[in-house]
Amino acid sequence: MRVLLVEEDLIAARGITLMLKAAGAVVDQTDSGEDALELLRHYEYDIVLLDLALPDIEGFEVVRRMRVARNDTPVLILSGLTMPQARVKALSLGADDFITKPYDKAELLARMQAIVRRSKGFSQPTVRLGRLELNLDSREVTVDGRDVHLTGKEYSILELLVLRKGMVLTKEAFLNHLYGGMDEPEVKIIDVFVCKLRKKLARAGADGIIGTIWGRGYMIREAATQDAFPAVFEPMRVPRLSPAA
Repeated sequence: MRVLLVEEDLIAARGITLMLKAAGAVVDQTDSGEDALELLRHYEYDIVLLDLALPDIEGFEVVRRMRVARNDTPVLILSGLTMPQARVKALSLGADDFITKPYDKAELLARMQAIVRRSKGFSQPTVRLGRLELNLDSREVTVDGRDVHLTGKEYSILELLVLRKGMVLTKEAFLNHLYGGMDEPEVKIIDVFVCKLRKKLARAGADGIIGTIWGRGYMIREAATQDAFPAVFEPMRVPRLSPAA
């Protein structure tokens, strides 16, 4: 999960960032509404955590501009305002949820996970693809009920593929999701991660679930097609016709 945290209180922002990173998220943080809008123009996030009391523009205005620009990234408001009017205004402008400070960090994480799941079309935390089962909240992966132990990067790649099922994801998209533009390694590291991930899934009995689209990237394959196509999708070869005698 990649998160944009827009929070004026630097101590609170540090605590939230540490909590999210411990949960496996990549976090970009700013205390400026204008900077947040600029980041949203250049990067793709799974969710925005947005304080209303920012030093430059109100959080309400950030939400309004996002929706005017047709940016549908989910927004969870973090606010010390307790009046119902603030909640109503935020939701009417396009925010997805509103949590009042002080809040429990476990509740914050649970709400974030639920919002992201719903935004990707999943009502439940558990996603099943054939024999593979992924719990988006606990970050557990099983095949036929048996645990598959993945590293943090391997899980993040699998999670991104599952959440973007049906889409071809470029290696650059994976780098952006895994490293957030900070200290990014060579793009070929994604091939290494995917290779190791495929081997672990294959040993567990879920072979061929990740397909390669030559020259473009990777994608999760539908369970119904896993036995019908090879793991690498190649262009169709049209046979050459011999000239008529």
